[in-house]
Amino acid sequence: MLDTSTQFSHLKAEDAVWRSDGLRDFFLYKDLGVAKATHGKVIAHLVKANHAPEKGTGWHRHEADFQIVIMTKGWARFMYEDQETLVKAGDCVHQRPGVRHYLFDYSPDMEYLEIVGPADFGTVDVPAVCDIPPPTPWDGPEA
Repeated sequence: MLDTSTQFSHLKAEDAVWRSDGLRDFFLYKDLGVAKATHGKVIAHLVKANHAPEKGTGWHRHEADFQIVIMTKGWARFMYEDQETLVKAGDCVHQRPGVRHYLFDYSPDMEYLEIVGPADFGTVDVPAVCDIPPPTPWDGPEA
C-alpha cells in the first residue's frame, strides 16, 4: 500500500538559508523542509552558533514525542537533569520526552542537526535542577 501521508522532499543546500528567527536569538536555524513534507509530523533543522554563550538556553523541557541532536561541527555542553554532558562533532544524543536540560556552553563553530516530532513541539521553562558551570569565553570580537 502506498503511503501518501508524507511527501518526497529534496532541499538543495544552495536553496536553504540561515535564519535568526528561531527559538533562540543566539543561534541561527536552517529549515530542511521536513516539517512541510511530513505535514508537521517531524521537523529537521540545522542549528549553529551565532553569538557567544552568555546565559545559555535556561532550564527547560520540550513537549515532544521524539528528539535527537547530532553534532556536526564543534561542541556543546549540556546539563541533562544534574548530569553535565559534552557533545562533540559526530556525537548523537537522544533526548527522552520531558527531560529537563540546559545548553550552557558551545564552541564558535558549533553546528548540529536537530530532529523533533512533532514539528510544532513546545518548550516549557522549568525550575533550576542544579547550578550551571560558567561558559568558555570566546576569543575575538564575539567575546
